[in-house]
Amino acid sequence: MILLLSYIVSRIKKEEYKLDANIKTNDLLIILLNRIPFMVRGIFRRFGFKSCGKLIFVGKKVMLFHKNRISLGNGVTLGNNVEINALSVNGVVIGNNVNLGNFSVIRCTGSFKKLGKGIKIGDNCGFGDYCFFGAAGGIQIGDNVIMGQNVRFHSENHNYSRLDIPIRMQGVTNKGINIEEDCWIGAGVVFLDGVTVGKGSVIGANTVVNKDIPPYSVAVGNPVKIIKNRMDSDLR
Repeated sequence: MILLLSYIVSRIKKEEYKLDANIKTNDLLIILLNRIPFMVRGIFRRFGFKSCGKLIFVGKKVMLFHKNRISLGNGVTLGNNVEINALSVNGVVIGNNVNLGNFSVIRCTGSFKKLGKGIKIGDNCGFGDYCFFGAAGGIQIGDNVIMGQNVRFHSENHNYSRLDIPIRMQGVTNKGINIEEDCWIGAGVVFLDGVTVGKGSVIGANTVVNKDIPPYSVAVGNPVKIIKNRMDSDLR
């Protein structure tokens, strides 16, 4: 049974995937009983997207707004209570084999006065529960990026230089957020507008990223500090 399921998952992901040999038959049945409803909901809810892969998995109470602006790759999983509001210039593009954790939110426009830019997520990415993607200024996430729970993206800033009118009436600025491929993002990380995280970087839990991170960096803290580079010989 483990070999059969490993083969099936490998075919879906298009890469080798082996289930742990310690998983017992009753555990496999529980996994399947949980996963099959996701697949069934995916079949019934696949219509109306801008584009959609052959197989998607959809959890309970998933809310999808402006589906005609959403493109999903093959093998995408939308966890329970996920919300995606794709109203934006470029919409929402999610690559193959992406897992969006329970209660995560993608929101592409903060105000109807100005449509946001949207978000593009590469292949083979995984996001923990309760992640928030504020994509008004645009978010780009490369392939093979993994993130813990409660990671937040804020790609928009409020102007506040004037004192004669409320801050809410002074407009916003948007530069966008770019996470390059093969990054590991710890739980609770916050990304502020305008930052780029270079390829292969590791960001520690609860870090506030308010500046660019060079490729292969290990960065932590509030505000963020770069403590290592993975290319250094003592790390190899």
